[in-house]
Amino acid sequence: MQASDLEVFRHRCTAIAEEMGAALERSALSSNIQERRDYSCALFDAQGRMIAQAAHIPVHLGAMPRSVEAAIQHCAPLLDGDVVILNDPYAGGTHLPDLTTVAPVYLNGIHIAYSATRAHHADVGGMTPGSMPMSRSVFQEGIIIPPIRLVDRGIRNDGVFALIVRNSRTQDERRGDLAAQLACHAISADRLRDLVSRMSFARFQLMADALNAYSCRRMELLIEQIPAGTYAAEEYLDDDGISTSKIPLCVTITITHGRIIVDFAGSAPQCEGPLNAPRAVTESAVLYALRLLASDDIPMTAGTSLPITILIPPGSILNPVPPAAVAGGNVETSQRVVDVVLRALSIAIPDRVPAQSAGTMNNWTMGGTRADGSPFAYYETLGGGMGARPDASGLHAVQTHMTNTRNSPVESFERIYPVRVESLCIQTDSGGKGMHSGGNGLRKTIRFLRPATVTVLTERRVIAPAGGEGGESGMRGQNTLLRDGIEIRLPGKGTVEVQADDALTIQTPAGGGYGQPTE
Repeated sequence: MQASDLEVFRHRCTAIAEEMGAALERSALSSNIQERRDYSCALFDAQGRMIAQAAHIPVHLGAMPRSVEAAIQHCAPLLDGDVVILNDPYAGGTHLPDLTTVAPVYLNGIHIAYSATRAHHADVGGMTPGSMPMSRSVFQEGIIIPPIRLVDRGIRNDGVFALIVRNSRTQDERRGDLAAQLACHAISADRLRDLVSRMSFARFQLMADALNAYSCRRMELLIEQIPAGTYAAEEYLDDDGISTSKIPLCVTITITHGRIIVDFAGSAPQCEGPLNAPRAVTESAVLYALRLLASDDIPMTAGTSLPITILIPPGSILNPVPPAAVAGGNVETSQRVVDVVLRALSIAIPDRVPAQSAGTMNNWTMGGTRADGSPFAYYETLGGGMGARPDASGLHAVQTHMTNTRNSPVESFERIYPVRVESLCIQTDSGGKGMHSGGNGLRKTIRFLRPATVTVLTERRVIAPAGGEGGESGMRGQNTLLRDGIEIRLPGKGTVEVQADDALTIQTPAGGGYGQPTE
């Protein structure tokens, strides 16, 4: 087999996943998917092994194999025309707003592959609009969907569809976004059938096997570049939104003979608030952190993770047991997992690990009713400062690490929701000083034109992003509410009932600097 043949195969499969994402973006109804692009798509072979993913959301994609595994396990056999939907964090999901769909692809009666989509829906019920609440149990976060057929041999299960839609505050959005996800599978099926018809199913399987083996070898070579040894580190989350205590995340990394063991023993037990990260999320963050070290892109397949052993104590914040709340684990705790893994690796390879980035997705949600009585719910993440690199400064006001979404365009945001954006700017001079400076955070102020329920779920409001190799820390984030001319300091996590004319300001953390500051 020629290396060029494998490269062509890889990119043809990736192009199918990218086309799925483009179709989802164009046809979705919510601004969260259409504008912010909070979705991901991937392809799997007939054995359920990932063979390609689009350049979408890292935390989605690294965890998606668990969802495909759960769909196959709970709904087998999957027949031509079936589509399984799920979001259960304890059965392959991440957090409840992420609805995953999995569909088999058949050609002439032969099962040839699976396609999968994951999209963050702006509201799936729960105790506050946006379904990212200060919960103490997963049951408070929205509707829980175990793996179940949404489409059965080409016929949509209208009962399941209606049940999901009815549990959302914004039902029209859910109808439109779910329909868009289903449409993606029709596109992937057409493209995969065409690809397999051209090359034969036997060769498709051969190429999938070769791509997995290649990814595995690339990861082995990457690990072999790290000096053998054992490296330990500790990081902290600010709090869990219920108590004010810092939450430790501990890791011990052992490198030997092209293999790596990542052991999270010593990490905090599962917490009372919503910062618990399902195992799939933790695994996704570890895989992402390791792939960062590659000099070029390692294909993301099932083979990529084979040289990696991840040990996570059950009942810990990184592998909770039901019914622990998990809304923020996917978005916040995943970021700190990246930080602690990179901190440990910086002991071995300090010249290849950047300073810490913002370390939070700066989540906020709002919901209420418009003047005409129609409901609205909105979810957004905000970028922050990228950590400085060993050879360059960090970027300003960007999404970093486990997130890869866009900000909502101001014009679209103000047109759809009863708000006015009074400012959106880079927070100058907030990045950590160093030989290379950390990237600056941003500041966004939203004036509410109607009463609303607002929830902020943010980190790095207490503990600043650290610099690397003598660089200074980046500036911490801050959340404030302006009401009747009085500025109220908000905690990093919490829910507040805002009044018309209140203004929320979110200032996001900046990246740490790298190297000793110079004149």
